[in-house]
Amino acid sequence: MSLGLAVVLLGLGLAFIVAEILFPSFGVLAVLATASIVGSVAVAFVLSTTTGMWFLVAVALLVPATIMLGFKVFPKTPMGKALINPGLSFDSQKSYDARDAALLGKEGVAESMLRPAGVARLDGRRVDVMTRGEMIQAGERVRVLEVEANRVVVARAESQTNKS
Repeated sequence: MSLGLAVVLLGLGLAFIVAEILFPSFGVLAVLATASIVGSVAVAFVLSTTTGMWFLVAVALLVPATIMLGFKVFPKTPMGKALINPGLSFDSQKSYDARDAALLGKEGVAESMLRPAGVARLDGRRVDVMTRGEMIQAGERVRVLEVEANRVVVARAESQTNKS
């Protein structure tokens, strides 16, 4: 047995890992990868304990790196493009209704009990809102205090609090 055989088996095992990620085989390629990597470590230990330990370290570093590389490459493959929904990213500004920004300072009516979250009719439409912690009964007037992305913060309108 030679060091070359151990290196070839390790390389073959890493290649099988990438192949399993890119072309799902229901575990067949994963079993071949495992057998190749275990075989390479076994051959390395037959050569010497020191070589075997170095191969274990190499496996501990290379296998996770290969998996990460495979998952990095996968979305760029034709199968990856077909399986992965492009959807909205975290940087996208479309995750909230742009009309909400115009609600700042507007008054409306709580359509459900706000405890502290609920629904209010503001500017002629139903909007998911939340209070600063207080409970507001359905039918009470509310004023928008803050709008940040998809979070609309309301409080009782002053006209309501002066009556109580």
